[in-house]
Amino acid sequence: MSDGISIDALGQAVGELSNHEKLGFDLGAYVGDLAFEEDSGSEDISLEGLQQELEECESDEVVANILSSGAKLREYAKGVENNLRKVELDSIEDYIKESDNLVSLHDQIHDCDSILSQMETLLSGFQEEIGSISSDIKILQEKSMDMGLRLKNRRVAESKLAKFVEDIIVPPKMIDVIVDGEVNEEYIRTLEILSKKLKFVAADPAVKSSKALKDVEPELEKLRQKAISKVYDFIVQKLIALRKPKTNIQILQQSVLLKYKYIISFLKEHGKEVFMDVRAAYIDTMNKVLSAHFRAYIQALEKLQLDIATAYDLIGVETRSTGLFSRAREPLKNRSAVFALGERIKIIKEIDQPALIPHIAEASSLKYPYEVLFRSLHKLLMDTATSEYIFCDDFFGEESIFYEIFAGPFSVIDEHFNPVLTNCFDAIGLMLMIRIIHHHQLIMSRRRIPCLDSYLDKVNISLWPRFKMVFDSHISSLRDANIKTLWEDDVHPHYVMRRYAEFTASFIHLNVEYGDGQLDINLERLRMAVDVLILKLAKLFPRTKQQIVFLINNYDMTIAVLKEAGPEGGKIQMHFEELLKSNTSLFVEELLVEHFSDLIKFVKSRASEDSSSNPERSITVAEVDPLVKDFGSRWKTAIELMHKDIITSFSNFLCGMEILRAALTQLLLYYTRLTDCIKKIPGGSGLNKDLVSIQSIMFEIRKYSKTF
Repeated sequence: MSDGISIDALGQAVGELSNHEKLGFDLGAYVGDLAFEEDSGSEDISLEGLQQELEECESDEVVANILSSGAKLREYAKGVENNLRKVELDSIEDYIKESDNLVSLHDQIHDCDSILSQMETLLSGFQEEIGSISSDIKILQEKSMDMGLRLKNRRVAESKLAKFVEDIIVPPKMIDVIVDGEVNEEYIRTLEILSKKLKFVAADPAVKSSKALKDVEPELEKLRQKAISKVYDFIVQKLIALRKPKTNIQILQQSVLLKYKYIISFLKEHGKEVFMDVRAAYIDTMNKVLSAHFRAYIQALEKLQLDIATAYDLIGVETRSTGLFSRAREPLKNRSAVFALGERIKIIKEIDQPALIPHIAEASSLKYPYEVLFRSLHKLLMDTATSEYIFCDDFFGEESIFYEIFAGPFSVIDEHFNPVLTNCFDAIGLMLMIRIIHHHQLIMSRRRIPCLDSYLDKVNISLWPRFKMVFDSHISSLRDANIKTLWEDDVHPHYVMRRYAEFTASFIHLNVEYGDGQLDINLERLRMAVDVLILKLAKLFPRTKQQIVFLINNYDMTIAVLKEAGPEGGKIQMHFEELLKSNTSLFVEELLVEHFSDLIKFVKSRASEDSSSNPERSITVAEVDPLVKDFGSRWKTAIELMHKDIITSFSNFLCGMEILRAALTQLLLYYTRLTDCIKKIPGGSGLNKDLVSIQSIMFEIRKYSKTF
């Protein structure tokens, strides 16, 4: 039945379409009549724009074919209509042929729809069940999270409760150890546990309100008091051991006390008053023990002291004079170090050697300059202070206790050192002590121990004024010296100048690595004073030649001594070298004038004159002949006398030979000028037979040079 309805409906639809098509074709024909046959001036139909539309459609292929074929629009429309009608009928026929298949397709679609409806019902049921299960799972998840949170809270509470119980409970074993146990490593570990419990009870406000504390607190307090009492007795016994004679303090500190340093921490935290008592007892003990040790060591060192200089041992003091109140002098060999450094410089190289052991040195009957004892005393002080400083910092946890302990030893050392310094007149020894302090400061700096900084600075500050005072005494002795008592009728180096040279060389040597500008200034002041004195002494000789020889000998000796101190020289050495050079030139002239006065006088006054400018004063053979004959007759003898004179006059043979060579060279120059002058004199060739050849003089000079 549905097929019949569908077919009828399809036929009706095709009929309606046919009627519409007919109506369309009639309208097209009518429009075609209007376009090409009706009057264009009609009021209802306007052909305006038609030409433009035709031009626009000219490019269309279908329109172009129609226009080009010349067919009329009505005929063409009929052809199109017929074609459409035929296609429509063919389509209807095809649809009728497939009607069975369409019915079958419709049934299949209906069946599928039923099946899908059933599936939808089934899936809806599943969705409802799944929603119910999801709700159950969510409930279980919430329960699980709640149970996990409660378990976590219970575990936290359990751990806190366990810690609380552990911290507050007092085990019987701990009571036994604190009350009855000996102070040993186990006792120290138990003290640490007790300290933790005491801190726990005191620090946590919640603990103070707990009922458990009421039961435990009295027991903890008893244990605290017992522990404090016991460790106090233990520490006091160890401090008593420190006072025993011949006790090795450092070994006792390192091997015993440091093992129990926690006792001090425990007392500091839980028994402040007892800690202060222990601290005071240790300070008192070590103050007395170290003071006694240093006092005994100083007394032993004093027996080894070798007195070097007195107030009268000054550069400018005459050796033969003895004051009314001057004490008997020691032999010179024991006072050789007053002005010369000598072997005393070794103390600087041995700066870090162990301190002297007095009884060994005393048994060997050895005596030492004070700087050796000074170094040993301060070496012992440095080592003791370093050990004590480190121990105090480690054991008590504070550095200030060191200064309270060492107030006694410092006082003992000052009691010894201050009078020694006041009576010290050994300038070299004082400078050596200044250098020793400098090196000790460097040693303490390398150790990174600052505890002696202020003390060493104080000692250094006290040494410099004393050194300046003693040094100024030497300068004053030169300025105020009595030249009449110092003068000796001897052109060899004066003992005052030798003292000065050795004294200056000593300080130059001690200043090589330090570059102390203040010391350089003092040495320059001393040099100026000795320059004035040596010139005054030289003027006491009656002859100029003796004065010059005296100065040359002293300057040469001074240069030789200074070179031993430092081969690189210096301003002072250069100063004396210039003086030696100028005085050598003066001596050469004096020596040559003594033996060849006429020759030198003629060469200086006449040989340089120009005879052409003043014919009346021209040099004649008669004027020169006596000079030539005199020189030729005794020049070798004169040179020999000059040689003997120089040998006897100068202490330094090498210096004397240098002066002789300079004199002979100057003599050769004078004689050469004389021979040149003779060549210019008319008739001077007649003197050639009496002239000594230059080669002969050179040979004689070389002969003495070989001796040199």
